[in-house]
Amino acid sequence: MKYGKLIIARSEFRLISEILINVFSKDIVHKACYEKLREELSTAEIIDDDKMPNDVVRLYSWIDVKTPFGLIQDYQLVMPKDSNQLQKKLSILTPMGSALIGYAAGDMVTWSFPAGEKQITIKNVRQIGSGSFKPGMKSKV
Repeated sequence: MKYGKLIIARSEFRLISEILINVFSKDIVHKACYEKLREELSTAEIIDDDKMPNDVVRLYSWIDVKTPFGLIQDYQLVMPKDSNQLQKKLSILTPMGSALIGYAAGDMVTWSFPAGEKQITIKNVRQIGSGSFKPGMKSKV
């Protein structure tokens, strides 16, 4: 892990924590992902939004990852209400979305997916001005 632990912007930490309090699933994979994300958030380094490194995956980042299934490019990590598979908008509540938040470009992440535990490598992270998370955004799960 590039920075030694998960790095989360203060405003996003609050928002993600709120979402995780209000989300439930009977699906064993999703439940495991939510629990692991809760656990990782409990030890994450929480920093001010303006001090976030540009290579860390955060809400509304654009991401390229290498998976056992190949290279996946130009996905955007979004709030659940904004997810859209056709537009490559990946909800933070999906197994891959919850696996990526707080990690940096170059990090290799092991996570549980519907097809079992897999390793993914974050190849590139881009923060694009108007698409980036803005403090004060509200969640609608």
